[in-house]
Amino acid sequence: MAPLTNARVIFNEIPKGLPEPGKTTVFDASENIDLDKTPLDGGFLVKTLVLSIDPYMRGRMRDPSIKSYMPAFEKGEPLTNFGVGVVLRSEHPTISVGDHLYGMYPFREYFVSKDANSFRVLENKEKLPWSVYVGVGGMPGQTAHHAWKEYAHPKKGDVVFVTTGAGPVGATVVQLAKAEGLKVIASAGSEEKVAFMKSIGVDVAFNYKTTNTFDVLKKEGPIDIYWDNVGGESLEAALENAAMPGARFIECGMISGYNSESYHVKNLDKIFARGIHLFGFIVIWLTKWEDEFYKTIPGMISRGEIKYKEDVKRGLECVGQAIVDVQTGQNKGKSVILVADE
Repeated sequence: MAPLTNARVIFNEIPKGLPEPGKTTVFDASENIDLDKTPLDGGFLVKTLVLSIDPYMRGRMRDPSIKSYMPAFEKGEPLTNFGVGVVLRSEHPTISVGDHLYGMYPFREYFVSKDANSFRVLENKEKLPWSVYVGVGGMPGQTAHHAWKEYAHPKKGDVVFVTTGAGPVGATVVQLAKAEGLKVIASAGSEEKVAFMKSIGVDVAFNYKTTNTFDVLKKEGPIDIYWDNVGGESLEAALENAAMPGARFIECGMISGYNSESYHVKNLDKIFARGIHLFGFIVIWLTKWEDEFYKTIPGMISRGEIKYKEDVKRGLECVGQAIVDVQTGQNKGKSVILVADE
């Protein structure tokens, strides 16, 4: 077989605000690969099918001297994030040709790896689209599932408030809460997203850009469980309207401060005054729930018990804009890059 283009997306420079396509990230198609002859050295050759674009990627666009829960992207090297691909060749004893692997992928069309422990072979008995496994069936779904199991401790009559309730994490939390019979309040940033939240069972869905969050929570609360993807003023409103004592605040993300200075929350005293239990987490700390996730969630998705929306862009050249769309809330569902068909 003649050599093929092996396109990639490179991290080029650290942004000061929003990432800029073509500047922060650069699409590069200068490399080639011979799929038949490229050395494996005991490893396996993977064709990338789908890649995930997630809000937390902005935090990896930093100086590597700044420590965090995930390593910084390396300048001049491809971005990395969760993906699914298919094995084309293998010299590894536990990886077979035709296996579909889920794990951390470089943003390139083809790559060789020797580290089988970094990937999970997907059975996909339900025949779901592979894109599902980087969304509600992958890290975002695991984030919702694992932390809900670990921290929510739901009980009859609880009221739940979810920010970014139309996103892949928030929408999964919503549906897990509704499966428990709970009242769910959820916010998002457009009327289209509000409509989607209503379609998955949200009892009180509102657009935080046109409706005051504090007023909604005062009327519909107090809230027993707060799933926070936003921080800022939403967190402030939730603190003021928390049930007491013992409300559970699950701190998943704070996208309101990812691309600008963080909002100064003025009422942190409510944490002790209302007896709030505050849980911060990263999904990789909760792997004890992973086997249960794969046993239950794909089946729920296939039966329509967990619904989802995707925003699919085709081709690695779309990565830069997809990252910006996620940071600004312009995506209309889980952001996925379709790199190649099967």
